[in-house]
This record gives sequence, structure tokens and C-alpha cells, in this order.
Amino acid sequence: MSKPTKSQWDFGELFPPAETRKVLSVWELTSDIKRLLEKQIGQIWVSGEITNLRAQSSGHVYFTLKDVAAQLSCVLFRGAAAAQKNLLADGQKVLLQGDVTVYEARGQYQLIVRAVELQGVGALQIAFEKLKQKLAAEGLFAPERKRPLPRYARRIGLVTSPTGAAVRDVLHVIQRRHPGLEIILAPCRVQGDGAAREIAAAIRLLNEFHSNAQSPKSKVTDSATALDFGSGTLDLILVTRGGGSLEDLWAFNEEPVARAIFESALPVVSAVGHEIDFTIADFVADLRAATPSAAAELITEGLFSSRAFVAGAFDHLRRRVQRRLANATETYESLAGRLARLHPRRQLNDSLQRLDDLQAGLLRGLKTTVRARGRVLEHLTGRFLRAKPALALKIRREALRQLERRLNALGPEQVLARGYSITMDAATGAVLREAAKVKAGQQLRTRLAKGEIKSAAE
Repeated sequence: MSKPTKSQWDFGELFPPAETRKVLSVWELTSDIKRLLEKQIGQIWVSGEITNLRAQSSGHVYFTLKDVAAQLSCVLFRGAAAAQKNLLADGQKVLLQGDVTVYEARGQYQLIVRAVELQGVGALQIAFEKLKQKLAAEGLFAPERKRPLPRYARRIGLVTSPTGAAVRDVLHVIQRRHPGLEIILAPCRVQGDGAAREIAAAIRLLNEFHSNAQSPKSKVTDSATALDFGSGTLDLILVTRGGGSLEDLWAFNEEPVARAIFESALPVVSAVGHEIDFTIADFVADLRAATPSAAAELITEGLFSSRAFVAGAFDHLRRRVQRRLANATETYESLAGRLARLHPRRQLNDSLQRLDDLQAGLLRGLKTTVRARGRVLEHLTGRFLRAKPALALKIRREALRQLERRLNALGPEQVLARGYSITMDAATGAVLREAAKVKAGQQLRTRLAKGEIKSAAE
């Protein structure tokens, strides 16, 4: 039922009472969002690529985790237990575990990182990177400590499984390229628990054998057995095995093997897995080979490449002898020529020829002097004749007559004599040169070679 009106101007309330509104401050809103995120999402795993990495002097690390569609601010505090923080780098793809929260001062949601893993790589790869960085910092990979391999190896130590494919590949290549190379095998396991300790022990065993071989008694003894290898030292050690997964090759990524290679008194060649596989042993060794076969080729390269030299030695020696004979022949011919030039008869003939040349030159000089004196005499005679007064007067008169003839030849009389005439104004005597300046009735006077003609212009 409508409210009754009191008058025609009673329209009810135009401005109703203000509605009740809940107004939050920025801090209150941000706090509510923070609580909501921490409660609803909490701790999560997230993957992405690191960018804008910043390590502050406080020890905290700030960076952005991004993918193709979005980005997330992250912070790894100094006191966090994430031991893999040294793996963080721009462009690195990682898996992060952390708590989603809001940084209230900026109103920005972020991830507080608790754990770091390289994306797609498990604990083995992380352990590999950590050990690699540790040993590199200690100088185990330093290039200046790498030792060259002997060019002509006579005896090598081989650390590998006696039943694996690697030992067959190595023996096959050595039999083909250097069948005289002696091999001392130190058998060990190359895979599984305890394999790393066996590999390290085999390396030390070969070093002990090498050391004892330099003494009169050539017997190597370890804690389990006594091995009599006979006399002779080693040139290098080859540590090898065939390909496999990261887990299969892991024994060569353990610290005991790296330390044994580093402490070896003999150069060590590492050939573990396939060409794409890299192990800690490869970085510590003096030389890394892509495969076991490649390692055997590198070890035998000196002798194998010398085959071509030996095969071509005869031709090389023949060419050198021919060059020596050619040089000796040239030297002999040069000495013979010098002897001929120094012979007394040759020197006498040369002296006689020089005497003839001097005589001919003297005659030519005498004739030249006589001709020069004659020209001087003629010149003096001319000067003497010109010095006589009568003769000088005669010469001057003759010169005057020649000038007169030249002047007459250039005078107007000679021009008129050739048929030309000169027309002048009769009143003024001015020579007329343009017909356009002559007026009708003007009195003219024309001079000829002989006489003048008076006329009037029409």
C-alpha cells in the first residue's frame, strides 16, 4: 500500500540513509590476501627459467622464475637450507620448492624458496655439479698440471673390467696399430657399489708397481695379494669402460677416483662411455678420449704415425744424398773456377789486357786534348782579329747596313711599291680605315707609290 501524500509536493524521501559499507585499508586487504594464499596454496613445487638473478651483499638471493606465459618473483634467504643455491644462474631451468606468500610492502606475491633442483635432472646430476665445482676450486682440473703423453709408449697400465667390451676394443686397436705394446691389467669393477674404491685402488696399485719397478726388486704388494709383474716401468695409465647411463658411469664421478687420478705419478688417460659422456675422471685426467678405441688410438699414435716416416725413409735419405752431392758438385765447380782465375798465366794475361786498355785510353785522351787546344787557338785568333780598329769599324758598318735594309723593308714606301695605297682626309691628313666613317662629299687624298690622287666621296 502506497504511503499517503500530504500535499501535491510530497514525493517521499529523495535521499535515503547511507548504506552500510565495509572499507578496508591497503594493509588489511594485503594481509587478507596473504593469509588466503598461505592457507589455500602453501608449500608447492614450481618449474621455470631463472631470470634477473640478484645476489645481495646480505646473502639473500632474488630472482624471477618465468615461463612462456607468466612470471613469479622468488627469494632465497641466506639462512635457507637449500644447499643447491650455487646452481642458480640466469637462463637455468629449475624445480623450486617453496611457500607462496605476499610481500606486503609492495603488495606483490612471491615464492620463498626452500629447495632447488635442476629441472629434468635428479640427485645424481646435482651431486655431479657440486663435486665438479668443489674439485675445480681445489685446482684438480687446472690445465697447467696436465702432462703430455709419451710419444712412443712401451708399457701401459690398464684399469677396467676384464670382461667388459672396453678391454676388447682397446686390445683390438693396439694389436692392429702397435702389437709390441705391453699392457699391465689391473682388473676392477666399473659399475655398482664399491666400484669407485676398486678403480682408485687399481690406479694406486699401478703407480706402486711403476715405483717399485725402478728399484732392483720388482714386486708390488697390496693388502690382499702380492703380484710379481717382472721388471719394467709404465709410461701411462688408461682408465676406461664402455658406455651406459649416468647411473652406470657413476663410479667415475666419485671423489676417490678423482683423487687417485690427481695423485697419480703417471699420466692418466680417461676414456669412459661414449663421446657425449663426460665424467669427473675426464676432467681430472691428463687427457680425455671420447671412447676406449679412441684412447687406444691416441696412445699408439706416435708409433703408428712413424710407420709412414719409416716407409718413406729410403726416399727421404736418397733425396738428402742427392742434395748433398749437388751441393758438393756446386762447391767443386766454384773452387775450380776460383783456381782458374788465380792461375799465374791468367793473372799475366789479365795484366796485359789492362795495359792495352790503358794505352788505348791514353791515345784517346791525347787526341781529345789536341782537338780542345785547337779550338782554343781558333777562338783566340778570332778575338785577336776582332780587336783591330779597322776591322771593327768594317764590321760595325756592315751591321749598320743590315739594319738599314731591314728598316727600309718595313717602311710604308716598300708597302706602296707593292701596289698598296693610303687614303687620307684631305683637310686633316688623317688616315681613313673604315668606309662607314666617310661622309658624302668629303674631300679625300690617296697616296700611291708615285704621286697622289684627290677625290670626293659620294
